[in-house]
Amino acid sequence: MAPRVLVSDKLSETAVQIFRDRGIDVDFQPDLGKDKDRLAEVIGEYDGLAIRSATKVTEKILANAHKLKVIARAGIGTDNIDKVAASKKGVIVMNTPFGNMITTAEHAIAMMFAVARQIPEASASTQAGKWEKSRFMGVELTGKTLGVIGAGNIGGIVCDRARGLKMKVVAYDPFLGQEKADKMGVEKVELDELLKRADFITLHVPLTDQTRNILSRENLEKTKKGVRIINCARGGLVDEQALADLLKSGHVAGAGFDVFAEEPAVENPLFGLPNVVCTPHLGAATTEAQENVALQVAEQMSDYLLTGAVTNALNMPSVTAEEAKVMGPWIKLSDHLGNFIGQMTDEPIKAINILYDGVASEMNLGALTSAAVAGIMKSVNPEVNMVSAPVVAKERGVKISTTRQDKSGAFEGYIKITVVTDKRERSIGGTVFSDGKPRFIQIKGINIDAEIGRHMVYTTNEDVPGIIGTLGQTMGEHGVNIANFTLGRADAGGEAIALLYVDVPVPDAAIAALHATGKFQQIRPLQFDMG
Repeated sequence: MAPRVLVSDKLSETAVQIFRDRGIDVDFQPDLGKDKDRLAEVIGEYDGLAIRSATKVTEKILANAHKLKVIARAGIGTDNIDKVAASKKGVIVMNTPFGNMITTAEHAIAMMFAVARQIPEASASTQAGKWEKSRFMGVELTGKTLGVIGAGNIGGIVCDRARGLKMKVVAYDPFLGQEKADKMGVEKVELDELLKRADFITLHVPLTDQTRNILSRENLEKTKKGVRIINCARGGLVDEQALADLLKSGHVAGAGFDVFAEEPAVENPLFGLPNVVCTPHLGAATTEAQENVALQVAEQMSDYLLTGAVTNALNMPSVTAEEAKVMGPWIKLSDHLGNFIGQMTDEPIKAINILYDGVASEMNLGALTSAAVAGIMKSVNPEVNMVSAPVVAKERGVKISTTRQDKSGAFEGYIKITVVTDKRERSIGGTVFSDGKPRFIQIKGINIDAEIGRHMVYTTNEDVPGIIGTLGQTMGEHGVNIANFTLGRADAGGEAIALLYVDVPVPDAAIAALHATGKFQQIRPLQFDMG
């Protein structure tokens, strides 16, 4: 019997025809996604579900998805899919991360032109019969300095287009290496330098704890007088009230926003201000982009349902069913090791070197490496997955190398990741115990045996008395229960480390209190995905 796919949102006829041509039984009901009860009622009949943004795939709907094997989103964002519930149900979640890159980059360039020449206001004035020629004095883009925050897929295209417009491009991106920056023809700078020099600033980063309010009031006040700010990336990257205040004061000359902290944006501090151009999240809204992601979804789902090939999966590795049974815990270990190093590394990474020892060396290293690289990258870009992570790393000039070796120690197998930056090398090793649980076994060359939890704290200090007491007392004073406490040291009286597995995120006040003791060289709260 042919696999059955439900298309519950609007998808092009060409994409629907791909399913039919490849022998898939496709049911095209583009308005069904708006009827949650009806969708929950019929979802059990299908092997695949193709959606856009209108369909909300909730735990309730998935509870009835008895046959469902794959959900594919025509687009990047998958916030409308309960990925935890899908994973528990054994349902693969796919997206199409590269289908709308050009479209979004072009929208950012269009916004730059619109703000530079005040086109929307000038158009409204002219159509009102005012002919206010002297009111709308613009500026040229040629010769101006464009500051690009985030030089990945979309930001890289913006850099290329801006250079074609004869702009000077400076870029801030923690994962942009010097070699890659030289190849792109951009100057790699720190954020403060970008703020000081840029005539235009455009953002192309995901919204994470690190990037939220990256253009805070403090940072906006550091910008060059007369700067123009463009945000076609994510709402929440800019302090909108602070920007509104600086627009009113004249420090900022204009702004173009396609995304907002609250969407749909029916009210916003930027609305109604002169030389502010706003659009309703249109970054991916072109015929070409919508067609591209629709075609990709149809191809990816057909490949999986007919051959088992997995592409752009967000919640599982690209491995065969046979491999997955054995590799699952090792893939999770690779992700945790990478995520540890990613959260610990603030400067651009030049190289990632991965050593596979013993049984780990006999596995599908492509999947393990992808999981490790994804773990590193997702600390700054949570949208990175196992398929896209190696591509993102390559685009940013990060060199990835792997080494296999026979069993060399006490463990049947282990994985060690080393990252290289301009300033240092950082390494961590781990293994999988017989109970199937990943463990950290070595950090900075210091042996440990650390259970991994969702919330952790890592510290470094001199090996002196009182460290355990200080950590325990401080956590207790701030209401943080310690589930597991692991120590390690290089030599007696030398460098020592501690890993605390705690029940809740450690509050900033607790971190500040530990710093205030003067006993620690480094204190870093960590988060791990335990799904």
